[in-house]
Amino acid sequence: MNDSKIINDPIFGFIKIPRGLLLHIVEHPLMQRLTRIKQLGLTSMVYPSAQHTRFQHSIGAFHLMSEAITSLTQKGIFIFDSEEEAVEAAILMHDIGHGPFSHVLEHTLISGISHEEISLLMMEQINHEMKGELNLALKIFKNEYQKKFLHQLISSQLDMDRLDYLRRDSFFTGVTEGNIGSARIIKMLDVHDDSLVVNSKGLYSIENYLMARRLMYWQVYLHKTTVSSEKVLVNALLRAKQLAREGKDVFATPCLHYFLYNDVHAETFKTDEKAQHYYSQLDDNDIWSSLKVWMDCDDKILSMLSADIINRNLFKVEISGTPIDGARIEEIRNRLAGKFGVSPDEARYLMSVDTIQKDMYDVNDDRITILFKDDNVKDISEASEVMNISLLSKKIKKYYLCYQRF
Repeated sequence: MNDSKIINDPIFGFIKIPRGLLLHIVEHPLMQRLTRIKQLGLTSMVYPSAQHTRFQHSIGAFHLMSEAITSLTQKGIFIFDSEEEAVEAAILMHDIGHGPFSHVLEHTLISGISHEEISLLMMEQINHEMKGELNLALKIFKNEYQKKFLHQLISSQLDMDRLDYLRRDSFFTGVTEGNIGSARIIKMLDVHDDSLVVNSKGLYSIENYLMARRLMYWQVYLHKTTVSSEKVLVNALLRAKQLAREGKDVFATPCLHYFLYNDVHAETFKTDEKAQHYYSQLDDNDIWSSLKVWMDCDDKILSMLSADIINRNLFKVEISGTPIDGARIEEIRNRLAGKFGVSPDEARYLMSVDTIQKDMYDVNDDRITILFKDDNVKDISEASEVMNISLLSKKIKKYYLCYQRF
């Protein structure tokens, strides 16, 4: 009997999933749900080929994890087979709690609980079904295990999650600047004082990685059209939820209906079994199906916003380096109200004011440490000759005013 399943991946080629625990996870309904959730949400409005899924990303991150474990073991770092399986299981499930369209739900239909916390709840559910087989994986995932470097492979500045999504998102968007040398970086990984470090020979690869990340954030993840698309979707969901609160009959699939007609927060997930059940059913299709129906609904605002998304008529975006003037916001709101025949209060659904801040590298947070031949270690900010880390770690703040085109 074959001892593994093979998945053909466009980035890494053939990826082997060993039979047993890891294959059980891959085949679990909660993992299969990720095949129905796009990795980059509405980024396809800008880059039409960005159609890859959270599932593909999870499989890619798993592959890189197995490569990293092999590389570290070859350097004499002792990792038990049980630890290897556990850390691979943890990276497979790291995104299992993601909702449709990235972080959109966290800002609209759910409050006070992040997708990371939901991931943990789902992992605990699978562990319960598997009678505790994931105990070690959960310990490593929560950073409660003695070998801290194993957790860093899942969550740190140089984790397998980031190494996969930068390469994968670069490939599917066609933004070649994001393509990083993940194989080289993995070969250069080492462990020093129970902490993940990079051999000094890999310094240039790390410099390239940090630059690629910065480019991908502003060119892809925070592209103004992506931001604009998300604002339209967020406002459509907020409007649908408001109508549901007012007792109006709003079409929705059963799982979306639950989130529209109930106020769901962290406590709900712990006390109401329906919350986790319906969340585990929710994927991109629920949102798209509802938007198509909402285009023809009686509510002018919800109808307009839904048509905007379906037909790619996105909000106009104004970006500023300074906060948007209150008078300008008021002026836009009044013009929208007049143009579309709605009240100024309703007009707020046709616009969005937001601040987006991103710092690519924080020396005070989780650092990238370079290991030299003499066993000395330095932060990348000190080790790099060419990179101005003070510029790279500078907090970039942009102010966005998005609104329905007049």
